[in-house]
Amino acid sequence: MELSGEAETAASAEEETNDLFRRFEEELKNHGLSRQNIVRTRVWGRDKEARTLATAARSKILTGDAKAASSSYISPHRFDSDAKVALDLLAMRPSRSDAERRPVEFEPPRNYLCYLRCDSVDFLSGYTSDADSLANQVYEILRAVAGGLMVAASDWSHVVKLSLFLHRSQKLDVLKELLEKATPAPDVSKVEFGFVDGYAGDKSLLEVEATALIRS
Repeated sequence: MELSGEAETAASAEEETNDLFRRFEEELKNHGLSRQNIVRTRVWGRDKEARTLATAARSKILTGDAKAASSSYISPHRFDSDAKVALDLLAMRPSRSDAERRPVEFEPPRNYLCYLRCDSVDFLSGYTSDADSLANQVYEILRAVAGGLMVAASDWSHVVKLSLFLHRSQKLDVLKELLEKATPAPDVSKVEFGFVDGYAGDKSLLEVEATALIRS
C-alpha cells in the first residue's frame, strides 16, 4: 500500500510530521496493517529547515524493528497547500506470518538504514554524493548502490525499481546519457525520475533509491 499526503498546517515541522504519521497509521490500521509493515518513507520539506526537522521527527517515530528505508528532499513545488511537510509511505503485507523483517544499519551506523529486508525484498535507503559534478555523482552513487545490493544479498539483475531524484538545476537528458554509459547500466524500464530542489547535503545533485529481490 502506498500513501502520500501533505500535513495539515501546524506551528512546526515536527508537529506536522507527527500528525502525518498518526493519520497514515490510522489508514494502515483500516487495512489490517501497522507501523511494522512500513518498508519505505520519503520526507518532503518545503525548505531546508523543514526537511531537517521532519527527518529528525521521523527518526523518533520509526525506531527499533519499525525502522524502514528512508530518504528526504527539499521541494516547494511538491506542495499544493501551506504545509511545511509532506510524506510518501510504502507498506507491504508479508507473504506469511513468520516472514523476515530485518532493519540493517550501516557500519558505523548513520541516522538512516543501509537497507530493510522484508520477506524476500530489500529496500535500500536513498544514496547521494557530494562529488564535484553530476557525472562523478552518478558514478559514486551507482557504485554505492551496487555495494549496498551486495551487502543485502542482491545485485543489479534483481533490482525491480530504481527511483532517481534529480536536482532541478540539472537536465534529465544528461542524466539519462550518463546512466546509459554506466557499467553496468541500470535497466531504464525499471527507473522512475523526479525533480527536487535540495537534499541533506548542499552539494548533492542526485539521490537514488533502490528496491530489489533477494538472490535465490
